[in-house]
Amino acid sequence: MAPIPRILIVEDDEIISNLIAIMLEHKGYSIVGRIGSGEEAIIKAAELEPDLILMDISLSGKMDGITAAQYIFQLFQMPIVFLTAHCDDNLLDRAKTARPLRYILKPFTDKELGSNVELALHNHRIRKKYLDAYPIGEPRKIMAILAVVLVLDPRGRIIFYNPYTARFLDIPEKEILTKHWREVMMLTNDQSGEEIPDPVPEVVRQMLVVTHEFNTSVVTKSGKSRNVGVTVRPVKDENHELIAVLMHIKEKTPGQIKMAAATK
Repeated sequence: MAPIPRILIVEDDEIISNLIAIMLEHKGYSIVGRIGSGEEAIIKAAELEPDLILMDISLSGKMDGITAAQYIFQLFQMPIVFLTAHCDDNLLDRAKTARPLRYILKPFTDKELGSNVELALHNHRIRKKYLDAYPIGEPRKIMAILAVVLVLDPRGRIIFYNPYTARFLDIPEKEILTKHWREVMMLTNDQSGEEIPDPVPEVVRQMLVVTHEFNTSVVTKSGKSRNVGVTVRPVKDENHELIAVLMHIKEKTPGQIKMAAATK
């Protein structure tokens, strides 16, 4: 027996969200989550790994549905079906960049919703055979890894973080998302005590990897300091265009710290 398709609903109108959930549950689908903001959708997509995401284009918050869908597809290759009450050429052109499988106009009927969902699931099963590997790794592994994983937009604002990040930085999750990474922590040089320059502009401009493997510490907002290794690299799409910046921070063990000190 085939598994029941799991669907994530991203819609900031609670009445419409409820209606969609009822319609799809009556058709035998499983609703794994209902959320109302684009920025939260990226994290929930990685956390829940739905088979399909129904994404309203016009969302409240700092990120609209098209931008959220672009990141979700490019990072995690999850299929998107857009919902919208408006359809014009400019909006349609923007929506295409997120590679949606369907585009449903509001108001829609139960039959329209069901047929579009069914077609999207079918088409993605075919399409995913030809998709490249995840550009930042498999979502399940990213969510479980005991290291800080941040995905930043080209301006350095955090658009995704894994669960370990909040514990490592000892900061409420609501104070991480959409903040510039330097608002949640500081990188310093252990020898000079000086703050390390922001590597993101160089990564974006040069499209190269920046590493700080030695004499580097993360200082949290609460003042805690931890010796770490840091890698910052560009995240590219299938056309080798920049879509985001990945910041990976791994705390060093006491043995690694001693070895580094012995080589000085």
